Amino acid sequence: MTPNSHTPFFSTEAFAALGAPDLVYVRPIKAAEILADAPEGVEDFDLAPDQTLYAVCRADGARLAVLTDRDAAVAAALAHELAPVSVH
Repeated sequence: MTPNSHTPFFSTEAFAALGAPDLVYVRPIKAAEILADAPEGVEDFDLAPDQTLYAVCRADGARLAVLTDRDAAVAAALAHELAPVSVH
């Protein structure tokens, strides 16, 4: 997307700093995305590619953690003194 007068443009660094580094969001992802990102030779995952997992992400979208259910992802964020927020 090209920025214009109606569309603000934020760099990756600006998104990371947005609202302070302790704000995170939880989003569902498919296990296939995790499997695709795993380094070669790492095959100890017992995941079905269509299985839904939940990623804890920074404002810039970087994944901090992946858990098997949403409640656990929120609890993990809170346990690490992060503030999970809702995004729609």
